[in-house]
Amino acid sequence: MLRLCLIFILFITLGACNKKEPVVITPQNLREVLTAYGKENPEDEVLIETSFGNITLKLYPETPLHRANFVKLIKDGYYEDADFYRIVAEFMIQGGDLNKKPGYRIPAEFNPNYIHKRGALSMARVDENNPDKESSGAEFFIVHGERYMREDVEMAARNQGLTLTPEQVDTYVSIGGYISLDKQYTTFGEVTSGMDVVDKIATVKVYNEDKPLKKIPFKISVVTR
Repeated sequence: MLRLCLIFILFITLGACNKKEPVVITPQNLREVLTAYGKENPEDEVLIETSFGNITLKLYPETPLHRANFVKLIKDGYYEDADFYRIVAEFMIQGGDLNKKPGYRIPAEFNPNYIHKRGALSMARVDENNPDKESSGAEFFIVHGERYMREDVEMAARNQGLTLTPEQVDTYVSIGGYISLDKQYTTFGEVTSGMDVVDKIATVKVYNEDKPLKKIPFKISVVTR
């Protein structure tokens, strides 16, 4: 009996020793850690479950730091108590955990191929003391958006110094989005199913302009194949 107890204790001890602790990201090691993590964790699909239904998103490989960071936060359990805490119809729904601060920002990864169309997944950021437009370490949003007249898209593109393809112009006209966010915030993914759920969340009752009357918690997970 004593031998069995010793074996059990040894098994538990070895298990605890072999358990990997999440790597802490700092501004100094961010690129190195996220680059390595991205290679070891190539997942590019995320599921958000809410009481309104589910939202599936794909993550872009062309924004590797944002993709790796998002996957790492999810796997590390960062969003366990997160919710959609800022809601603005025809603009976006923003989620995260305001009680947590990751302690770092992500370098901007603007890509001309990806615009803030309806359903775009992007990272929030602070405006003050942020000349390089670095992203928040954890706060994200999904664009709800609105449709544009073609001439309004073309005017906004000129004013913002954007070079949009004809297809991108058509996207803003046909399905909508929020063009003023382009080259200001990093788009790193998009909704592939569940846009109707985004619509439902975006139109809930709010107070103080953008705070939902009822908390909208969500569960988020990385989809593995």
